[in-house]
Amino acid sequence: MTVDTAAPAPGPPHSMTAGAYRDQVWTALLRTRACGYPLPPHGHHPNFTQARVAAKVLLAHPDVAALRALVVGPERALQPLRKLALQAGLTLYVPHQKKQGWYWRLTEPAGARLSAMPDVGEAIRTPETAQAAVIACVAVDDTGARLGKGFGWGARGLHLGLPEFTLAHPLMTARLPCPPDSRVNLIGTPAGVIVPRSSLELQTPQS
Repeated sequence: MTVDTAAPAPGPPHSMTAGAYRDQVWTALLRTRACGYPLPPHGHHPNFTQARVAAKVLLAHPDVAALRALVVGPERALQPLRKLALQAGLTLYVPHQKKQGWYWRLTEPAGARLSAMPDVGEAIRTPETAQAAVIACVAVDDTGARLGKGFGWGARGLHLGLPEFTLAHPLMTARLPCPPDSRVNLIGTPAGVIVPRSSLELQTPQS
């Protein structure tokens, strides 16, 4: 995987604050036009380019392909993953935007869009059948250390007792120079799946 020269340079552990590093990643994505709406990406989990490719790669990984129900975040960067998963017959649980602690249970591809969830989803209190969760990030590294946007749903992990996965652009994958918000088990990127804590196995995406 080729790393863009505009990528944030990795630093020694805890050499920056989380806020400063988030700003650095957001600015790098913006300057290289590596993300879409909402713009600027500052303050958001970035909707990075090739998020659909990263989603396809993650869903094809053996540890994910065997699953039938996922908790998935509401971020726009995860919309392609939600659509692909629903099209493949998975059940998704997406946090309810108006009822804190509640979820939309979704089985129809139309439910990938937040605006359609009230029409096609079922509001439930607990994602009982979920086997893993996919949450967005601002940055993540090959040790599984994840940095969220610092607030809101999933910012510091879900604490549901489930394996957690994320998606990332190459500009978001330098070694974190600050303490992480949470840790993930798999990282889907456009170039492949990074498997933390296992000698950085890299799976080749399907064409």
